[in-house]
Amino acid sequence: MEPMPSSAAAEPIAELQDPKQKQKSRPGLKKIPPYWYPYTTMAKGRWLGREILEVVSTEFRDRSMEFYVGPNRPSGRYALESGITTVNGEIAKPDTIIRNGDRIENVVHRHEPPVTSTPVRILFHDKERDFIVIDKPGSIPVHAVGRYFRNSLVEILKNDFGFEKVYTVNRLDRLTSGLMILPLNATLANTLTDEFVNGRVRKEYIARCKGKFPEEEVICEEPLLTVDRQMGLNIVHPEGKPARTIFKRIRYDENTDTSVLHCRPLTGRSHQIRVHLQFLGHPIANDPIYSDPRIWGEKLGKGGIDLTPTEERVAPQAPEQLQLDSVINPDSLSRDHDAQSSSDPVNEGDNASKATSKPKLLPRETGHDIGMGSPVPLSAEAVGIITRLRNMKDEAEDWGRWRDVVFRAKGKLTPHGFRIPLPPQNKRKRGGSALATAKATPHKAAQTDVDEPQQHATPGGASPKTEPGNVEVEPPRTNQLTLEDITKLSISTPPISGTPTPSAAPDPPAPVSSSPPTFAVPEPVITDAGSRSEEQYCPECFVPLHPDPKPESLYIFLHALRYTTSLGCFETEMPEWASERWEWER
Repeated sequence: MEPMPSSAAAEPIAELQDPKQKQKSRPGLKKIPPYWYPYTTMAKGRWLGREILEVVSTEFRDRSMEFYVGPNRPSGRYALESGITTVNGEIAKPDTIIRNGDRIENVVHRHEPPVTSTPVRILFHDKERDFIVIDKPGSIPVHAVGRYFRNSLVEILKNDFGFEKVYTVNRLDRLTSGLMILPLNATLANTLTDEFVNGRVRKEYIARCKGKFPEEEVICEEPLLTVDRQMGLNIVHPEGKPARTIFKRIRYDENTDTSVLHCRPLTGRSHQIRVHLQFLGHPIANDPIYSDPRIWGEKLGKGGIDLTPTEERVAPQAPEQLQLDSVINPDSLSRDHDAQSSSDPVNEGDNASKATSKPKLLPRETGHDIGMGSPVPLSAEAVGIITRLRNMKDEAEDWGRWRDVVFRAKGKLTPHGFRIPLPPQNKRKRGGSALATAKATPHKAAQTDVDEPQQHATPGGASPKTEPGNVEVEPPRTNQLTLEDITKLSISTPPISGTPTPSAAPDPPAPVSSSPPTFAVPEPVITDAGSRSEEQYCPECFVPLHPDPKPESLYIFLHALRYTTSLGCFETEMPEWASERWEWER
């Protein structure tokens, strides 16, 4: 490593390392016990004028639509009907139209994905100029996104190192490792942002790609466009933003048929190096998005894909081992209407009337949610790529939404242990009260280190007419799954060896009225790879639990090696996977 710029205010690196992680030498997994968490956001532009069910079912694909609305059956009372998803603090009906200024709250039992236990390293801390330089491991997102919160870089720097506010002027993909320069004040952040935007920062990366890359320098200048934000998919497209990358081969390893490259992106587009290498026919060797022939075919996207627009879509299908009867498919709502119509004793006139009132299919039921966020019409090839990418993601997560058992529970979801955070004041045009009326009942928090009983708080759960001080109390939950439920579940769920179905939980103590406690996230736990819970479903929210991933699958062979800025030249060590004749488990 090149020497860091000297400064009297620079702290020794050793003093800044997290003491809890120093003792861990062999990489494992860092996991956060599940916890209830309230997502609070103001209505986004792309949501305006759309029904709440359509929005939540397309934005949050990890759960079935039945999870949000519940069928008209005795066992179905979830999400929208339970007050788990609210608009302006009030229970939202599935056909509630989202308007400008609406505040949407979605309470989830958050299961953060594991990340590597390899610690974030502080390479340099300049107290005088107020910035830090870090080495980020692959698998850790920079910001809280999707299911990640405590395991995001910003939260790690705050909780483990005490940096309350960092400015992420340059961001790395979750799977990418390497160097980041983080100002600690807004003035420096603006200065450094200007340098990045105007191309005055020299950025250098290391990558390992498939095949024998040309020995001479190669420049790729193809424009890039994001066509699916949920999957983070980018393609070469003439309507995209200009992008330019310079590649130079360092070595070719015949034993793995891969090449180690020095990469210099002259622009800063999303997935720029990854997509340019794919276009050149040499995608990053272990890239789960851009180097899988099951998604892209044998050409692996070399030379780009067909861009002829099409409106054709195909309804999503579960894999063969999880094919469900249409009557009990939790990802289709139209079957409830069909089942109701066939079972009701009505005359022919009524049947004709019901036929005309059949509910419309939502985009997620027809496959038309694909492309809704794309700035350009998608081609059949692009639609197929996104569909296969989504299916593979679902399959890797054990097809949780196809195995959704939440609707089979006998009582409402009862979140606890948080307060609804408010959006910034200047964004609250309508939004309702500061904290939605809450239902409260004591319940022991599952899988946390808290010894005291936690209180349930379901925002928006009480009637708007409830008098102040009279809190409606949720009755104790009965058994969550019956033998009949388990029998039905076994039909659509492959058995997992040695994994018992969750048993009925004992009744909680008598309910007491109380205000909800302050929201807190459990402390992280470091475990060896390969360990897994003995339960098949989460006992609190019934999401299917999945085996731990291998640490080697949590990163890609792309590393930010060196940045040269007005603050100085900073670099990390070369990644282990860049060494000569290095091999990995494929």
